[in-house]
Amino acid sequence: MGPIRPAGRFDAFRALSDRSGRAGERLVERLARTGEKSVGGPETWAPAVAAVLGLPAAAALGPAAYYADLAAPHGRRHVRVCAATACFAAQAGRHLTQVEQELGVTAAAASPDGETSLQAVRCLGYCYAGPAALDGTTPCTGPTLAAQLGGREPPTASRIPVTDDTGDPVLLPGVVAGEPAWQVWPRTVAAGSPDRVHSEVAASGLRGRGGAGFRVSEKWEASGRAPGTVVVVNGDEGDPGSYADRLLMEADPERVLEGLALACFACRARRGVVLVRSEYPRALARMREAVGQAYADGHFGPRAHGTDRALDVEVVEGAGSYVAGEETALIASLEGGRGCARPRPPYPTRHGLWDAPTVVNNVETLAAVPWIVARGGCAYARRGTPEEPGTKLVCLSERFLRPGAYEVELGTSLLRIVTELGGGPKNGSELTAVQVGGPLGGFLGPDALDVPLTAAGLAARGAALGHAGLVAIDQHVMPEELLRHVWEFAAAESCGACSPCRVGSRRGLELASAGAVPGAAWGRLARVLAEASLCAFGRRIPPAVHSLARVYGDRLAGWEP
Repeated sequence: MGPIRPAGRFDAFRALSDRSGRAGERLVERLARTGEKSVGGPETWAPAVAAVLGLPAAAALGPAAYYADLAAPHGRRHVRVCAATACFAAQAGRHLTQVEQELGVTAAAASPDGETSLQAVRCLGYCYAGPAALDGTTPCTGPTLAAQLGGREPPTASRIPVTDDTGDPVLLPGVVAGEPAWQVWPRTVAAGSPDRVHSEVAASGLRGRGGAGFRVSEKWEASGRAPGTVVVVNGDEGDPGSYADRLLMEADPERVLEGLALACFACRARRGVVLVRSEYPRALARMREAVGQAYADGHFGPRAHGTDRALDVEVVEGAGSYVAGEETALIASLEGGRGCARPRPPYPTRHGLWDAPTVVNNVETLAAVPWIVARGGCAYARRGTPEEPGTKLVCLSERFLRPGAYEVELGTSLLRIVTELGGGPKNGSELTAVQVGGPLGGFLGPDALDVPLTAAGLAARGAALGHAGLVAIDQHVMPEELLRHVWEFAAAESCGACSPCRVGSRRGLELASAGAVPGAAWGRLARVLAEASLCAFGRRIPPAVHSLARVYGDRLAGWEP
């Protein structure tokens, strides 16, 4: 019999996969490779993949129909065009129609001859240069996107502009100053003191940078440092508007892996897993290359740097799902299931990947750990604010005069980031709104930006820190279109695990598309979403919509709280 959850929940897929040598770990990758060569729907090719792995057809059909990359038709040429907020704001959403006309194929379809397919995704991490698309793995960006995809202009994609605003970067020393990674791990593992790593991180007050903001040391402690503990790097940076994790994985993957090694050491974990979203092909390649080099240099392996510490690390590719960035959904994805949020308790730190204690930290969180261990937790705690210490990578979108990734101290005024660092809106445009922390993070008007960049400060204004992506919206985007865009994202990315979010997101899109004042219908729907949704995705939809309505006032009457 397969494992039984402590709360009495029997996981049928996990039991089946266990009996097949944990075949689920290979399932999504096999499905992705097969789907890339198949124009037909998953029902035509997924059952055969399951049969090869000794699983029933339903085990493959579930994830194949769920993940966007697997469910989308694939022609011999597959183009992914970004439909997320920053690219939407760049041309008020017109770029998608232009690309469809250029390629002669609509989104979510393949041409009749199977030559070309087009998939709308959210997002590709080129928010600073949008609109963007991936032609296979070749990026194309900017106002001439359609012409690039049509072969009338060469592909264009600039590197991420990067600036340190702190004078002593925690996250960017390798990127802006060329400081090499792997300076901390060799001597730390040789000293053999996991408690010191844990205590320094505890003293630092470091909080997770993936959105939830949970204290990292407490999450590590919650795993009990039990045998079999796994540390997972969450590189599924799904918040449109943010490309901080993509920057770190591409430009300094070694620092991320050094943070992972230190986290594994502190948690007494012997296994690490790095999940990289499929929309970041270069980051995936760089992380895999860096892991291979880390083994060659003795950082990983059965005897790391000649000690008795074993550490094995693997890199796994995601398959296209926003909610799969939530830690329980991410674990389900790694096991080969649909990336749906799971009820808690039990928490992953006790019963996570294959029922083992599992710690999930995001890329930016782990990239800060080497600095903390090297310089001391107290030094880190003096950065930022007393309640929310440290630094943060803030990403500014293409509508700013100076877009790019900036490392700033937490507590820095959002107004200063927008006007001084970002230079305000580009080309003399009028700034009408700023989206903060992703599509469900919230919106602030240009007169409400005098707020500190902290989770508490933004929450007081009805927004959320999230990954700290800032998307500028100008006068060319109509409020009604932006509202519908938010609901389209919610309806498309709801994992469907709970009825309030699954049904509620679609109902919200219907109300927004109708163009009429929603009135009491929206009030009832907002309460159900906020109070009954299984995870933060559904619960964050009403605050995001309410914040947008506050910004535009009478233009979105009836959507206020």
